[in-house]
Amino acid sequence: MTAASNLVPATVVADAETTADAADARAGIRTRPARPDELDGVLARFETTWGAGRGPDRATLQALDHAGNTLLVAVDDVPDAAEPPLGATLGFLGWSGGIHLHSHMNAVDPATRGRGVGVALKLRQRAVCLAHGVNEMRWTYDPLIRRNARLNLVRLGAEVVAFLPDFYGELRDAISGTDRSDRFEVRWRMDSPRTARALTRGPLPDWRAQGGLALLADYEHVRAEDPDVAVRLREASREAFASLEADPSLRVELDANGDYVFTRDDPDREA
Repeated sequence: MTAASNLVPATVVADAETTADAADARAGIRTRPARPDELDGVLARFETTWGAGRGPDRATLQALDHAGNTLLVAVDDVPDAAEPPLGATLGFLGWSGGIHLHSHMNAVDPATRGRGVGVALKLRQRAVCLAHGVNEMRWTYDPLIRRNARLNLVRLGAEVVAFLPDFYGELRDAISGTDRSDRFEVRWRMDSPRTARALTRGPLPDWRAQGGLALLADYEHVRAEDPDVAVRLREASREAFASLEADPSLRVELDANGDYVFTRDDPDREA
């Protein structure tokens, strides 16, 4: 990406950088673009998360980085060159439905879970995008994993825009196994009132529900320990999400209990 666009005010860009710096400080890390000598470590972080061969090869990663896409790492203040970074994220530009960054991979060392490393990477990615005039980011996530739903919809302020059944086919990776790769696609309007509310930990609206779906606290544990139950939960979720296709005016939000509600409320509605 090249020079900053005046489509995003300089004050918004500066605030995004300050927000990313603060997230780094809370997590005790630094997030920044990956250096060329760190690409092998980035690949190792991706493979540790999803399994060998489940990410881009080094040549593809090199090309994406050279073209100026967001390839970012999270490292300690004094990183160990012999170890993979604590976290890494990869995003690339897309233009389907308007110019945006598609944030494709975000991997964090499990030993750092709870420190906010994943959030810090996302906020650095946001700052980079806004500095280059890109104010929308999109990605996909498994709608049955509650902690990811809370991160995406509540902590960051992204919003669900589509349900994509079996989006990636059968992944058979270290995370999904043989589970169906159903996904929600989310859109993050990075300079919106909704995002500002989320990043400042403002109160959630009491969404007016027109249906919904209760989530398990730990679907991943159930999937690993009782695959038959996980299959039934997946089928039930598909039936629930079918109502979204039948009525495009409905949107998905997360309530205070961590369950989905289907609502017609404005996504930028105040509490």
